[in-house]
Amino acid sequence: MKSRRHFIQKLSAFTGASLLPSLKALSADNLLTISQLSPNKTVEELATDEDYWYQIQQAYTVSPQIINLNNGGVSPAPLVVQNAVERYGKFANEAPSYFMWRILDQGREPLRENLAKYAGVSPEEIAINRNATEALDTIILGLPLQKGDEIVMTRYDYPNMLHAYRQRELREGLKINYVELDLPAEDNDLIVKKFVEQMTPKTKVVHITHIINWNGQILPAKRIADEAHKRGIEVVIDGAHSFAHLEYKIPDLGGDYYGTSLHKWLSAPIGSGMLWMKKEKISKVFPLIPNDKPNSDNIRKFENLGTRPFMIEQAIGQALNFQLAIGNARKEARLRYLKNYWAKEAQSHIPKFKLNTSLKQEFSGALAHFGIEGLEGGKIEGELLGKFKIHTSPVKWEKLDGVRVTPHVYTTLNDLDRLLEGIKHIAKT
Repeated sequence: MKSRRHFIQKLSAFTGASLLPSLKALSADNLLTISQLSPNKTVEELATDEDYWYQIQQAYTVSPQIINLNNGGVSPAPLVVQNAVERYGKFANEAPSYFMWRILDQGREPLRENLAKYAGVSPEEIAINRNATEALDTIILGLPLQKGDEIVMTRYDYPNMLHAYRQRELREGLKINYVELDLPAEDNDLIVKKFVEQMTPKTKVVHITHIINWNGQILPAKRIADEAHKRGIEVVIDGAHSFAHLEYKIPDLGGDYYGTSLHKWLSAPIGSGMLWMKKEKISKVFPLIPNDKPNSDNIRKFENLGTRPFMIEQAIGQALNFQLAIGNARKEARLRYLKNYWAKEAQSHIPKFKLNTSLKQEFSGALAHFGIEGLEGGKIEGELLGKFKIHTSPVKWEKLDGVRVTPHVYTTLNDLDRLLEGIKHIAKT
């Protein structure tokens, strides 16, 4: 009994007296207790502190029967967010047209302010929508471009963005100039040079994917944007994989327009996203879904979606609180540590393994892509899922053929050890 009492006292001193119960209840107030753990440790030290991250892991309800390493597609939400969606949903269904439009709808402005503060921008530049595709297509299809205007982008940009520009190219006579990248890339000077080489006097837009979804490559967005602005060119930034993943504010990237999903690294409800554009740019961009004032400089013109799931939108606030409790710098360091944990081991000790992602901090975060000599990505993915119950994403795009692995803050080292076991087995057999 004395030994047990001593253990409980030590645990309470480490976690804060009520942390473990609070994570089960996951109320908005006591969730911030997480940020008080290990206050004297550096970000780097905390990244490897499994006791600390164990507390975070308990906030999620992920299945123990399958190891989910495809968080780059869409991340699960912590229980506090799930509960909020359910709570708001039940509330709305008591009288939908009243409680949605007259009550829940009033929460959008406080949410806009909180998102703007987190992103380092004005609330008058933030629109809340459903995903990065909607946000970025609003920009791409709404920009006033003319026949003969040129766009600079890469073939590794996200397919829906490529589709949007190519549709305008087909319908309106625009021209796309592609930056040819070899991934992984570890020379920012060369990357910037390749973008600049595609810029001409006719270039009106440069599209930059901050983190390339296929292999996790981080592009030097600010440097590319600066070169574009020197030439009077506007910059669109796809932040789908960097928002709430890397430590930055939106203006740090130097863009004029920005779109992201919130159901990836922010762990917000599935089907939530955000659009940002400089205030002075808003009036000239037509909304994707028309309203009565398409030339207005009010960012809210981009939220004319008709009836929407207010419960999803309002629960974004709980996800944002959860993110703030962890802290951007802590989260980025942990995610990069998880990637390096398995990728370094596989690269060093597994024959036929090929890593298609840089291990240098400047060029990658949580996402990584690998291949195995002689096997297509779909085969590797199938083996990992079928024999090891590990869910990943097969990626065959341009010169990449393999599997993308994306852990999240709830991922354990045991999960990654299992991944290594699976890769070793597949490479051997």
